[in-house]
Amino acid sequence: MSTEFNNQPKKEYKHSVSLDSNKCKGCTTCLKRCPTEAIRIRNGRAVINSSLCIDCGECIKVCKYKAKKATHDDLSVLNNFKYTVALPAPSLYGQFDNLDNIGYVIKGLLDLGFDDVFEVACAAELVSAYTRLYIKRTNIKKPVISSACPVISRLISMNYPFLCENIMPILPPVDIAAYLAREKVREKHPELDEKDIGIIFISPCPAKVSYIKNNFAGDRNYIDATISVRDVYFALLDVMKKHQGEDPPDLTETGMIGLGWASTGGESSAIFNDRYLAADGIENCIHVLDRIDNSDITSVDFVELNACHGGCVGGAMTVANPYIAQARLQALKRYLPVSPNRPASEWIPNEFFNEDPIEYSSGDRLSDDKLTAMKMMSRIEEIYENLPQIDCGCCGAPTCMAFAEDIVKKETTPEECSVIMRKLFHKYLENGNDTSVFSELWDFGKKKNKDNTEE
Repeated sequence: MSTEFNNQPKKEYKHSVSLDSNKCKGCTTCLKRCPTEAIRIRNGRAVINSSLCIDCGECIKVCKYKAKKATHDDLSVLNNFKYTVALPAPSLYGQFDNLDNIGYVIKGLLDLGFDDVFEVACAAELVSAYTRLYIKRTNIKKPVISSACPVISRLISMNYPFLCENIMPILPPVDIAAYLAREKVREKHPELDEKDIGIIFISPCPAKVSYIKNNFAGDRNYIDATISVRDVYFALLDVMKKHQGEDPPDLTETGMIGLGWASTGGESSAIFNDRYLAADGIENCIHVLDRIDNSDITSVDFVELNACHGGCVGGAMTVANPYIAQARLQALKRYLPVSPNRPASEWIPNEFFNEDPIEYSSGDRLSDDKLTAMKMMSRIEEIYENLPQIDCGCCGAPTCMAFAEDIVKKETTPEECSVIMRKLFHKYLENGNDTSVFSELWDFGKKKNKDNTEE
């Protein structure tokens, strides 16, 4: 696999994580939690480097000022189509307390205005069946890494060029659900034009919104809009109250395996193979990928990685605590069959494979010229050796190495390092110099900070 530099322009990546700079206080919390060092603090406000952002939503979860948010469609998007189909993620069911039948949620979606519902969990059971067949092949690179979490796929494409071939080429359940849902509508309503059909995914996280926006499924992307689990949850609360006391509608077609996909380990346990590894939390996932990349993990056939703690139930667009949601889903499983959705044969349809395999594309190059990039890297290491190397974040960069890189890229100056400036200040005092100039600077700094706050 070639990792040589090239001068071809990058395709613009459409993100779903956005920043409201008016709410940002420049507190550095997001700076320290971003797994790809995509955030900097400039002029007292956070700035997101779009080429490094993987839309994991960590900044949304940790920002106490609500300055980060996920952009997605709202429920009014239903008005854009004559016939709409809801694709509820399995994690939606874990948001409701005292829910003993998924049919109530599906009935609620129909009452909200959807014409039909196709459960993503049903497609997940088909993917599990095909995964069992796929990992038995002898001509594939192992361990096979699940393609279900778009954060992990994007992270690998940016930082792990030699693991791109490990990503399973079978499409994630949401894409297969969209394909099957559209085929179902075509069969039932041949009078409808394609533009009249709206396939709408109910997503637990911003990464899946970005995945759909960027058309990663190629021409097989049949999803027309994406709304959040959070918005649907609050809309369903009032609707579902109307059916309290009624017999549960027999509407769900999913089983224990499909529902299990919402939590960490659910996908892995469904392959009926003990040689698997399942991890959640972006930091843990990066650690596992590092180990696989270094050939330290070789005894497993399948790896399931979920960027969010607890799995998809921990997405930034959900409501319930992920571990409470897991417990609720576990209780729901007791009323379901193991897996009612099974493939007709052991042949994996071509429609279920990704048209465009994941390829390596570095996030933020120092330079398109290899020689220039090497010189810049040497300069970065030289600057880093003279920095305090305590990664305090006060300079507006997450680490001293990132700060050194920012200096070389001329995005900041060495004077932004508070540790170095403090040493210079003490040295200035030791030389017996007048400190009045620092008092003036202090007063000016307080005034400037006050002006920024008022703005």
